[in-house]
Amino acid sequence: MKHVTATDRGRGGGGSGRVGGAVRSVGRALRLPVTGTARGIRKVTHAHGAGESGLGKLIELHAVNGAGDVMITVALASTVFFSVPTDEARGRVALYLAITMAPFTVLAPVIGPLLDRLPHGRRAAMAGAMLARALLALVLSGAVASGGLELYPAALGVLVASKAYGVVRSAVVPRLLPPAFSLVKANSRVTLAGLLATGVAAPIGAGLQTVGDPWPLYGAFVIFVAGTLLSFSLPGKVDSAKGEDTALLAADEAHLHGPRRRQGKRPGLRTVGPAVTHALGANAALRCLSGFLIFFLAFLLREHPLAGESAAVSLGIVGVAAGAGNALGTAVGSWLRSKAPEIIIVTVVAVALVAAVVAALFFGAVLVACLAAVAGFAQALGKLSLDALIQRDVPEAVRTSAFARSETILQMAWVFGGAVGIVMPLNGTFGLAVAAALVAVGWLSTLRGLLAAARHGGRPRPRVA
Repeated sequence: MKHVTATDRGRGGGGSGRVGGAVRSVGRALRLPVTGTARGIRKVTHAHGAGESGLGKLIELHAVNGAGDVMITVALASTVFFSVPTDEARGRVALYLAITMAPFTVLAPVIGPLLDRLPHGRRAAMAGAMLARALLALVLSGAVASGGLELYPAALGVLVASKAYGVVRSAVVPRLLPPAFSLVKANSRVTLAGLLATGVAAPIGAGLQTVGDPWPLYGAFVIFVAGTLLSFSLPGKVDSAKGEDTALLAADEAHLHGPRRRQGKRPGLRTVGPAVTHALGANAALRCLSGFLIFFLAFLLREHPLAGESAAVSLGIVGVAAGAGNALGTAVGSWLRSKAPEIIIVTVVAVALVAAVVAALFFGAVLVACLAAVAGFAQALGKLSLDALIQRDVPEAVRTSAFARSETILQMAWVFGGAVGIVMPLNGTFGLAVAAALVAVGWLSTLRGLLAAARHGGRPRPRVA
């Protein structure tokens, strides 16, 4: 019987060892772009204490949310908007708005208060919003392929789940602030992550769309399943409601009404203050402008593209301009932190108003793109300034509730603006004049209150009934 020595084993295994080493080297080379990118993203999202506090995980979750939402948007836009002639598309989008957004205006006021009552289940609520959209994406994939009517209730479900996630996310951010980290900076990081993820996922979704109508929805399913799992990785303190109370969106106790007024002596009842309510009104005007421009320009540029460009390129130019303006506003907001938020809000709404007036008077390709960029910039910077006011003026006990309820109001303003945009005649000058009027109403109705709050230093004066 022949014995195999250690030397023989070494020689015999040399070939397989070299092959195994080569395979491992190839495997590492193939994994390197993925693992290297993942490590780079994690390093950025977890910087400056965000990893220890849990904010980094929320930043990553919001990026997943943005990527999934844009996949569904690409699929629905192709089905409802791009696949038919303009006149028919207007009717289909109007039907889409009526069936999805009309019920949403009824449901939206309920979302914030309902989630307010579930402070111990925020992680589960975010996971539920992700899982609901994952399952609805599968329903939509069948609807876009067959043209079934289930498209509309499923789209409504996606919309409600998306807004529910947004409300809970706004309530969660204050719980995850790292030490010496302002709320404005935290929100700007979260928002910027969502914008970047949207920018990356949009062309991927468009590429999947060329393979087949359901494919972006399959991609959304995978992304939202990942988001469901990631929601439960948030720290346990997200579900803690220790020391929290319910915020009332009234300037002072003289403006309370209904059962809350009769219960005015209940301990813990607070108002958010005049600066916050006026800032919320101004931000609602900006959200209204955003919703209006999305729907109005979508049809206007399809029928009357920018000079020398196709409809698709025209829409792309305006979309990129709006995204760039939003990203710039987020970056500027992080740099300004919480300096004079009332003045910032007054200024950005005034700039948006001037841009809308100029674009209406001298309607043209460059001015339309500039208006989209200014609207995106103003919306991002105005929202961050509102966050700063809530952090400054609203007592910590009701701050989380204030974020949840204010976000619901802003979403309703966006829906209203979109509804106005869809019924406008396709006349650029007239449509943008209406947009300017919407912004002007919001600016003029809040200007005096915001300037008065800035003049008095805007110090919190919460009263406990």
